[in-house]
Amino acid sequence: MSTTERLAAFLDTCPTPYQVTDYILKALKEHEFTELKEQEPWSLAPGKSYVVTRNESAVIAFRIPVGKPKGFLIGATHDDSPALKIKPDPETESAGMIRLNVEGYGGLLRAPWFDRPLAIAGRVCVRTPNGVQSRHLFIDRDICVIPSLAIHMDRNINTAGHVYEIQKEMLPVFRTKDSTVTFQTLLANELGVNESDILSHDLIVCPHTKAAITGADASMISAPHLDDLQCTFASLEGFLHAEASASIPVMAVFDNEEVGSTSLQGANGTFLEDTLHRIEECLHLAKDDFCSICSSSFVLSADNSHAVHPNYPEKADPTHHPKMNGGIVIKYAASTSYLTDAVSSALVEDLCSAIHVPVQHFSNHSNTPGGSTLGRLSVQHIGIRTADIGLAQLAMHSPYETAGVKDTDYLIQLFRAYYTSSLCTEADGAQHFVQNH
Repeated sequence: MSTTERLAAFLDTCPTPYQVTDYILKALKEHEFTELKEQEPWSLAPGKSYVVTRNESAVIAFRIPVGKPKGFLIGATHDDSPALKIKPDPETESAGMIRLNVEGYGGLLRAPWFDRPLAIAGRVCVRTPNGVQSRHLFIDRDICVIPSLAIHMDRNINTAGHVYEIQKEMLPVFRTKDSTVTFQTLLANELGVNESDILSHDLIVCPHTKAAITGADASMISAPHLDDLQCTFASLEGFLHAEASASIPVMAVFDNEEVGSTSLQGANGTFLEDTLHRIEECLHLAKDDFCSICSSSFVLSADNSHAVHPNYPEKADPTHHPKMNGGIVIKYAASTSYLTDAVSSALVEDLCSAIHVPVQHFSNHSNTPGGSTLGRLSVQHIGIRTADIGLAQLAMHSPYETAGVKDTDYLIQLFRAYYTSSLCTEADGAQHFVQNH
């Protein structure tokens, strides 16, 4: 399979962070990674590789080098996307139809959700003889739809300024009133449990549209969840194929970025900090050694960026015009919503130049401030130099987004080189990434 075909298969099978975590765990275990549990003692050996999860939706994997580590080389991405989350006891009746009561998760672009097939995915907690157990669920078929109001009933629907109200206009139609297949029945049948044993759930309705290679020249991929699963896929591929490093390469995939990351499993939680300190303890590093290692460390925070929209070029910054298939996008913001500075940017550019990967630059239009991302949040807890990067895409936060196929390979190359490197500081203060193989 080509890189794009593998990416498409990943996107098609991973509609929520729970499926992403399962996918990553399986891939890492096939490469002889040992799974660690947060509630158990850790024992780490030189030359070995490890993975730990939190909340079943966030993953951190790392390798222990032979000899004293030179630093941490951290790659950070996220695995959640804007969605419609299903509320508890969700069935609500109107006009002989049963709809699902949902609420918005993240800053979703609302209009594209109408009139497309929707599936259901996430996790369900069930009662078992041994206690509460979590079951991951992806009902991989067309389950519901959010029908538009016909234009005959609202002649102004196409005018600018229409605000789609989730509670009124975006409740998915699930079944007819006389159907015996209730929401609870559906879950029980899919999981093979009694309805009375279903206790709670974290479920979303998600676009049930396969990834497609698009464009007359097959130069684009269109799919749900490209933000940020394109970067997550590239980080995983680069991590799996990196050579041994004198540093500790760390692949971190966080949840809840789209809602501010303030959760146990988010970048603004303690997952990364806790993991680094447990590595410190297992390697018997003195506090001074750990601080020294952190000063020779780096965070490459990868979250997709905006390509210049061909229908709205005026929305882009006048001098920064990222395009799909144009390479790695380094992101800047004076507000430090992106943490890239002159030093971290130069280090990334230098590494990209060494491996012949093209680089672009992104700044928000000065009249339109953008959002934040992972780097700014995680660095509050660990204090390591950071660069924010991404890949250029269109229709960000839509249920169906578009990006360039070449860019996935570019980012895999960058992550592979990055995870194989160490950050070195010369006697004159010059810094550079050094390949260790």
